[in-house]
Amino acid sequence: MSRRQQILDIAAGLFAQRGFHGVSVAELGAACGISGPALYKHFASKDAMLAEMLVSISERLLAEGTARAGAAADPRAAIEALVEWHIEFSLSHRALIVVQDRDWSSLPDEARERVRSLQRDYVEVWARELRGVHPHLTAERARAMAHAAFGLLNSTPHSGLVPDDEMHDLLRSMALGALLEEPIGSTA
Repeated sequence: MSRRQQILDIAAGLFAQRGFHGVSVAELGAACGISGPALYKHFASKDAMLAEMLVSISERLLAEGTARAGAAADPRAAIEALVEWHIEFSLSHRALIVVQDRDWSSLPDEARERVRSLQRDYVEVWARELRGVHPHLTAERARAMAHAAFGLLNSTPHSGLVPDDEMHDLLRSMALGALLEEPIGSTA
């Protein structure tokens, strides 16, 4: 892992605990074992750090989701692969989920638009596969189902009250049950 990524991981943990505005550059530096000003060797600003943190994870979600869906034998297998990927993400990146939720408004405008664009593309990957499983599903309903699944899967910072392996199985069962069952009102 690069030093830059180590700093981002430490920052994500601190931002999740105290909020983006609740953490000073000096505190970030101390947590990373360097002076606050030494952080500027790695990032132009604290805002740039938050931007890279959230843009890069959105890029990773999209790239991996696209790859897993593309490698699946059929839409049902693609949904299973997408759910598996998102559970892996949500159990491994609880701090980033909190930061995304709470500190979204602190993102610089350009980064916020980039994250939104990546997230829309990620939703479309899910929506396309959902429509493959449920051919009569409208695009809007497929997107709504994807967002609802994300709400469930991204609940790990709050719902992870059992060990991760049990939480994994619980999330998988719930998400697949909701996504693979024929949705009410999805027929034309």
